[in-house]
Amino acid sequence: MSVPRFWRKQIARYNLVGTHCKQCGEYFYPPRNVCPACRREGEIVDFKFSGKGELVTYTVIHTAAEGFEGQTPYVLAIVQLEEGPRLTTQIVGDVEDMSIGMKVKPVFRKLGQSGERGMIYYGTKFVPA
Repeated sequence: MSVPRFWRKQIARYNLVGTHCKQCGEYFYPPRNVCPACRREGEIVDFKFSGKGELVTYTVIHTAAEGFEGQTPYVLAIVQLEEGPRLTTQIVGDVEDMSIGMKVKPVFRKLGQSGERGMIYYGTKFVPA
């Protein structure tokens, strides 16, 4: 991801800001410029999600990608927000406590780092509510 694009996406990443179509009532995360249902007829506005949601499905990662080795095992999940959108995220907590249908809430955490001395980037992960 380019540096300018990275900084443009910070509001959505840090605050769970997506969009809402006033025409059909759909909510989107990440944000969209055009509603896929209404096309150009829809009016898209920014929307800040509550972050409250439900665990739809998950998997436990035991062999992590480069840079995430120290976090294993960790839970990678699909969470459905109360407002409707689903997103892929990491659930922070004991792997044994995870269950489908479990209520979750957002937390602000370190997501990664670009190299050993590079930029640290933060964002939203989820924890059991």
